[in-house]
Amino acid sequence: MEVERTARVVPIARHDTVPAPLRLPRGPVLGWDNFAGPRAPGLPAVDDLPHAVLTTSGRAALYLALGELTPAQGACVLVPTYHCPTMVAPVLLAGCRPLFYALDESGLPDLKQLAQSSGERPLAMIVAHYFGLPRSLAGVRHWCDTQGVALIEDCAHCLFGRAGERPVGHWGDYATASLSKFLPVPEAGVLASATRALSDLALQPRSLAEQLKGVADVLELGVRHGRLPGLNGPLGGIIRWRRGSLHPARPSQADMPPADAAAMMRGCDMGRASARPLWVSQWMTGALPRERVVSRRRQHYTRYAQAFSDRSPRQQALAALPPHAAPYVYPLWVDDADRVYRRLRAIEAPVFRWDRIWPGTPEDPSDFGPRWSHHVLQLLCHQDLADDDVDRVVDTLHTLLQE
Repeated sequence: MEVERTARVVPIARHDTVPAPLRLPRGPVLGWDNFAGPRAPGLPAVDDLPHAVLTTSGRAALYLALGELTPAQGACVLVPTYHCPTMVAPVLLAGCRPLFYALDESGLPDLKQLAQSSGERPLAMIVAHYFGLPRSLAGVRHWCDTQGVALIEDCAHCLFGRAGERPVGHWGDYATASLSKFLPVPEAGVLASATRALSDLALQPRSLAEQLKGVADVLELGVRHGRLPGLNGPLGGIIRWRRGSLHPARPSQADMPPADAAAMMRGCDMGRASARPLWVSQWMTGALPRERVVSRRRQHYTRYAQAFSDRSPRQQALAALPPHAAPYVYPLWVDDADRVYRRLRAIEAPVFRWDRIWPGTPEDPSDFGPRWSHHVLQLLCHQDLADDDVDRVVDTLHTLLQE
């Protein structure tokens, strides 16, 4: 029996029930169409840099990048105030201390505030291309060179593209990326550099049980969303049993109470930071065509942009799509973000918010980081959403925003 991919959206009155669950995939899903199209993406990619090694995740790549710098215990690393906890956990695992810096309205480091700060010289600065919208890091690169600070270019959202005058990944001394955000692999990241050879990382091998589970996870996700005709029926019953017996339901992070630093560290799952990625991840990373990844993401992003282009000049500036980019999400500014996000999570919409901020992160009225943490919703636009999936998300959001 094929898995149904669409469901009717029930309009919401002001005090009516929420829409029917959307249950759309929250990331790339393996389907037969993943093997179609040109191999080359038409854009530079981080894993094409001269020096590159696959890791288990983007967070593992950050940890290994810090290791390349041989940090002294307690060394200071600059981290943005707008972050996912997985951007901070690698710093702590490496024995370093995060020092949070403010962001300007474009999401780049507020270099004026950094110039006014005093104290010890940081070992490194982590700078992210948020939402998969790459920006020139020329000013940041100059500041790091002047201060003697290593630049780690966080491309977790930005596997492909050009960041102003250079391809993504070419501004940093090291670049890190998350392949599992762009390809239907169970895990994979990359540590790369345009200018520095990487040391022999001696990553730990994986057990046969882990390798087989990785293959099963890929097939399970594809069958669950009906993307593998010919296998959906035969494997469906086995996968339903496997989900029920081996994958008990867990509470959503959005519904969990705020965590302390120790709990957030545990939730970041850094146990595989020094492990090799699974065989299935390595094979799919090299084998799957990539042009579809770029083109479909740009199409979905454009649909979101057309739907919300009239909200405000601030929204238009926040979400402007560069010509040479493969976006990860569409950033949507919402004034009443708590209510809207709660309703979207209740219907399993493909959206999330970076509202789990690491304890001790400062709040400065001039810093755009805390504002984005509260108000910016990230609408997924990955290639394995259908056009009508995106339209359903848009219709639901319009209804919620008008309440």
